[in-house]
Amino acid sequence: MAVPTEELKLEIVNAATGKTLGTKAAPSTDGTLVVRDFPDGGPKPEQWQLTPVQSAQGGQAQADQAYVIRNAANGKVLDDPAAADRGVRQSDAAAGKKSQQWRIVPMEGEAGLYFIKGATDGAVLDLADPGEDNTRIVLREHDDRAKSQRWRFVTAEPERTSDLVLRWAPLSHWNGRRSWRLARSTALRPTPDATPSFSDMLLVLKRFGSDQDAGGWKSDGANLPQALGFARAGNTPSPSGQPGWWAGIGDRFLADTTGTGRKDIVGLKPAKGAVTSSGRGDGTFDDDERVLQPASSASPADLWTFVDTTGDGKPDIVVLSADGVRVSSQDAGGTFTPAGGKLVLKAFGHGKEAGGWLADKHPRFLADTTGDGRLDIVGCHDNGVWVSLQDEKGTFAPIPNEPVLKAFGHGKEAGGWLVDKHPRFLADTTGDGRLDIVGCHDDGVWVSLQDEHGTFADPVHVLDDFGAAQGWSSVEEHPRFLVKTSSDGALDIVGFGPQGVVVSRGRGDGTFEPSKLVLNDFGLAQGWTGKKHLRILADVTGDGNPDIVGFGDEGVWVSHSRGGGRFEQARLVCRGFGYNEDAGGWRVDRHRRFLTDITDDGRVDIVGFGGPGVYVARNLFRRFRTR
Repeated sequence: MAVPTEELKLEIVNAATGKTLGTKAAPSTDGTLVVRDFPDGGPKPEQWQLTPVQSAQGGQAQADQAYVIRNAANGKVLDDPAAADRGVRQSDAAAGKKSQQWRIVPMEGEAGLYFIKGATDGAVLDLADPGEDNTRIVLREHDDRAKSQRWRFVTAEPERTSDLVLRWAPLSHWNGRRSWRLARSTALRPTPDATPSFSDMLLVLKRFGSDQDAGGWKSDGANLPQALGFARAGNTPSPSGQPGWWAGIGDRFLADTTGTGRKDIVGLKPAKGAVTSSGRGDGTFDDDERVLQPASSASPADLWTFVDTTGDGKPDIVVLSADGVRVSSQDAGGTFTPAGGKLVLKAFGHGKEAGGWLADKHPRFLADTTGDGRLDIVGCHDNGVWVSLQDEKGTFAPIPNEPVLKAFGHGKEAGGWLVDKHPRFLADTTGDGRLDIVGCHDDGVWVSLQDEHGTFADPVHVLDDFGAAQGWSSVEEHPRFLVKTSSDGALDIVGFGPQGVVVSRGRGDGTFEPSKLVLNDFGLAQGWTGKKHLRILADVTGDGNPDIVGFGDEGVWVSHSRGGGRFEQARLVCRGFGYNEDAGGWRVDRHRRFLTDITDDGRVDIVGFGGPGVYVARNLFRRFRTR
């Protein structure tokens, strides 16, 4: 767990006893601190805030960062009065006082457990009598084996904003008559002043749904960007015509199929091929289903995307097939030819003749890696990273005999990177226009910088967080993104961790600042799971900063970005698209949901492929620019 920011209130719990740090149960004036139980119905446990101490150099390394631990209720701080009994107390804060500064040291191999070490002599918080009730907090020499020296931070419950839904409930009387009364339900609805706000969910097309009457569409879910394990920094799980999105047979998504900027619905049918219902620009779609590319010998293992590979303003269909990379260009009639695509590269395919690239092992990506405006193909195989550059004629170069980087691969010799466990990103972390490789492995974040010659340097370990050893168990459970949380800043890492939203600010040189827990929501501790809930980043207010959008139990929740890696508490903005039946009964494995502008007003709307068909909720927020 990342160290929480000073804005979050938290309880400090001793890992050996499960008891909470606080004052004595009986009134006391000496400020003595103990660990004790706080039974239901009694006083609530003390809550604390961690405030980082700024160094004279303007910043500190992750291991050297010191904090003031402040009581959220009375403002007093944790203090070492240097008494003979080494007892720790809370006292009035004094600027720059070393005895009131503490370092939070993560315990190796135990995610979420910490030692709290004094800045003066390195002694750590311990229990005077671990087996006793209301035992005092003292300072002792650090001992890795002492369980009483291990502490856990438990953040306060999130302060979400919503309204309860009232319903008519039957009321029976002694004489057999029945009347009705208003009663509360478990359902929630947005508050009248919810910011941002969306319309109610509206069924706009009775096609492309998972119900048989709507086409019986099914997809295996293995082609989500997170599951592919390789993503372009800044992308959210919405294709919306952006390069790098891969879809499989049975999938549905939104794409600009004409080059006009208008979003259409695209589906990949096993029998018909790629089909579309054109968007009308008003939040609705044509009822007619048009074939974009007839079915040929498409395989269930093929991966598809829509992207402009030539720069002519019109999207092409790119397929990673058995024999390699195939491209179909759009003709004047809007049909993509040739059927099945033209083989442009005998590599990156799932057949043996094309390298045996498998979706559950080998992520692949289309991206401009050199900044020349042309899309290249990048992939991680067993033995490392392979790249095929596109030239000015639109030709993809044959891949070399050796990988460009013997790292970030599935095999042990290349690091043992697993698609479902270790996300990898292409991202410009230095601002030089060239894409670097960023990956989250077991022990944290690794970065390989690309130089002006197109050479990738050996990966460097830059951050002790966002890895499996820190509690980020899987890509599905804990999505991670590289985005700018401030429009004028470097790329930051934003992740949905075990305790909530964690941010590590980018320094612009391929490294990142120490991670911070910035929001006590959208994490496993608050009930968000990868099997039930989608969590993405998208600018839904038009201020240029990405907001957090979560499809939860009750509907769609948004935490508005405050810039600088900070987010407000979540508000319910739409009652639909949620897991509960009251919110539509949406399921991650059957019902795709996207954020994209389908009304051509500059606002991102919500589009979902539910059971009966396609649903839309329009963005009503007024501060957006309009076209």
